Amino acid sequence: MVTINKPRTSEIPLETRDEGWWQSVLADEERFSSAHRARVPVPPVAPPVKPAPEPEPQAPQPQPPDWEYVEAVYKQDQIICMGVSSYNRGGLLVEGERLHGFVPYSHLVDMTCQSDVERDTFLADYVGKELRLKVIECVPEEGRVVFSERAARADAGRRTELFSNLLPGQVISGEVTNITDFGAFVDLGGVEGLIHISELSWGRVIHPSHVLKLGQKIEVQVIDILPERCRIALSLKRLQTNPWDQVGEQYKANDILPATITSVVSFGVFARLEEGLEGLVHISEMDLNGATVRDTYHENQKIQVRILHMEPQHQRLGLSLKLENN
Repeated sequence: MVTINKPRTSEIPLETRDEGWWQSVLADEERFSSAHRARVPVPPVAPPVKPAPEPEPQAPQPQPPDWEYVEAVYKQDQIICMGVSSYNRGGLLVEGERLHGFVPYSHLVDMTCQSDVERDTFLADYVGKELRLKVIECVPEEGRVVFSERAARADAGRRTELFSNLLPGQVISGEVTNITDFGAFVDLGGVEGLIHISELSWGRVIHPSHVLKLGQKIEVQVIDILPERCRIALSLKRLQTNPWDQVGEQYKANDILPATITSVVSFGVFARLEEGLEGLVHISEMDLNGATVRDTYHENQKIQVRILHMEPQHQRLGLSLKLENN
């Protein structure tokens, strides 16, 4: 059961996400949803030996959706059955008597593929099958209808109920259902919200899978709601105090502190002083004795660092492995 708590105040203003931010929500899937046709393998056929072969008839193009019907299905949060007609790398193309559209791969229930080859085989197996779906996006002016199998697991009307109760600033519990390069999706009990990678931690996040795991139960803060697009922006980091707000009070230049290496790069290492507070040890602040950074240091290694400078307004921290201030 989903738990909705009272809004939690935060010194960080609840910003309104623009469309540029939302474009990353289905970045991989939307790239392919309208431009690509099916890639169902077809065995090669030898051309007929004719002096002037007649051109093969073109496959009939699907009729435009009945937008009045599509919008009614969407607004009423109905569950409908659709047949899978084809696929592309981003997901499935589905068709019904009065509508057709796209099911992104991330909105399929059984997505377990680890490679492009696995994904291609996995999606090809759906062709000819029938799925229970909900419309999660309906944009007539762009000719786009997006469906979700995951959303159809919740009862009809659940989305409308949830959107009517949600407000920016509320804290709500949910379960992590999908992790992508750009963030993590969380099931809020009938609707999935997105924690963008920038909202996972006050520190630097290399990949969302380093912060969250599939099936994990978490609490998140609602930061933006777009009911007309069935989108909810969530934050994990805003439930914690921003460590950069107090960095000037807790630390000062030339402090020597324990740290943990979080990432090794060619020009140095990133090291964490505390959760959400990381700094860079540039290669010029190391004594490598001719070795490379990657040969000398590794992730999760414990080190001692000296603070060189702090820029809280830019969330930058300069560190050194040279502990003596020359």
